[in-house]
Amino acid sequence: MANDPRAAAHPIPPFPADFLWGVSTSAHQIEGAADEREPSVWDAFTAEPGRVKDGSTAAVACDHYHRHAEDVALLSGLGVDAYRFSVSWPRVNSPGGLDFYDRLVDELLSAGVRPVPTLFHWDLPADLDWLKRDTASRFAEYASAVVGRLGDRVKKWITLNEPAEHTLLGHALGTHAPGKQLLFDALPVAHHQLLAHGLAVQALRAAGAGDIGIANSHGPTWPASQEPADLEAAAFYDVLLNRLFAEPLLLGEYPQGLGELMPGDVSADLKVISEPLDWYGINYYAPTRVGAPQGTEIEFGGITMPAELPFSVREIEGVPVTDFGWPVVPEGLTELLTTFRDRYGDRLPPVVITENGCSYEGLDDQARIAYLDGHLRALHRALEAGVDVRGYFVWSLLDNFEWAEGYARRFGLVHVDFATQTRTPKASYAWLRNELRAQRARARG
Repeated sequence: MANDPRAAAHPIPPFPADFLWGVSTSAHQIEGAADEREPSVWDAFTAEPGRVKDGSTAAVACDHYHRHAEDVALLSGLGVDAYRFSVSWPRVNSPGGLDFYDRLVDELLSAGVRPVPTLFHWDLPADLDWLKRDTASRFAEYASAVVGRLGDRVKKWITLNEPAEHTLLGHALGTHAPGKQLLFDALPVAHHQLLAHGLAVQALRAAGAGDIGIANSHGPTWPASQEPADLEAAAFYDVLLNRLFAEPLLLGEYPQGLGELMPGDVSADLKVISEPLDWYGINYYAPTRVGAPQGTEIEFGGITMPAELPFSVREIEGVPVTDFGWPVVPEGLTELLTTFRDRYGDRLPPVVITENGCSYEGLDDQARIAYLDGHLRALHRALEAGVDVRGYFVWSLLDNFEWAEGYARRFGLVHVDFATQTRTPKASYAWLRNELRAQRARARG
């Protein structure tokens, strides 16, 4: 890939010299060593027959817990500035659990890679429940323990990953752990996660930490048509998946009609939830085309959408799809970022793209290269339009345990043979390495 004709003919425009380039992973998806930590809700979920499509678990996964030195070497060879990983709350609750992250942080810094930990990426300790308010307080205590151990070396922090998906998939639809099917009775889960975020921000700042953000998933919502019923359904979906998780943080308020559905003293909680952020993380994968309910159960993107929902997710026609069936729409990233800038104005802090990636098979993964190339160009267009974007993290460094899909989906820049744990960099790894070198050369002039 050193002589990629695409790069030679149309190089990606230069990003700012201080732009942060990184890759992301999460603890439950790569660490393994499940017998060396307390159980999580995902351990209980995957133990139930039929929950994971290939019947697998993350008990071993990529065995990153034992092979992290090899993976740090891959990060160093890739040439990224930063590594976004998640800290396992169940592991921290176990004897010696923080020792692992102590070693990982030291090894990253020795390799010249900035550690960027996410405190929660869905692997809730098995004895806790986001339906209970106390879990938010417990999360703040856990955050204090982690920053107390790592805060002398870690300078950039993420509180939560994708509370929208954890609420929707784990508690409303039941397709992810903990497997609850509460539909709209899952709203307290959203509120308690947001409260946990605010309490964690307070705990991190009390320990002297700065440069704090969150990783929220967002995407444009496209109505299926201009018919009133489709427009209404799309607007409702946009509230649930975008505004419900952005506006309490950025504006200190819930979208109209939702605040009264939340538990506790919502007004007081919102003051905590809206603790100022240093930056706002966005995970972007694709837009969603939404129309009026169709009265039938719909299978979409590996998720079963019940008939009783007040919207239906439709196919976006005329665009390529990944091996997962997700639409590939780079221009949606530009649209999303400019929409957020226009919607929130000066209440939107600098933005970091904390996840962006795709699932494709094969070592010569030209489709992934095209995907990343297109999305980096779309991101640059957002910069040209005046959006303050400070960084970009690819999902993911390694092929891993892809939640309810098991090991059937490969998002990694590095192929993992799960039988032998052999790591093999893909063509996309070499492409990104070369692109980062080219970006730095352009920045030097």
